[in-house]
Amino acid sequence: MSGNEQMALRRRLDAMRFACWELHLFLDTHPNNCDAARRLEEYRQRLARAVKEYEEKFGPLGESSKTTSRWAWISGPWPWDIEGED
Repeated sequence: MSGNEQMALRRRLDAMRFACWELHLFLDTHPNNCDAARRLEEYRQRLARAVKEYEEKFGPLGESSKTTSRWAWISGPWPWDIEGED
């Protein structure tokens, strides 16, 4: 598994988080918009699947990840350890 694949998946996660946040903000001002609510739920589900995929391939994203070990998130390489790898 390459660092490029990991970075691409991280970018995808960031984009989905951004979309969820934007939809959430939109729904704050348009609470009856069913289409936006449906899209938010779709993005939340997609984000959950992407997080699961990332964590299966590269380990936990942070200390709050659902892992078997409380400290497993610190055992992988740190972001600055993998950025220069190609």
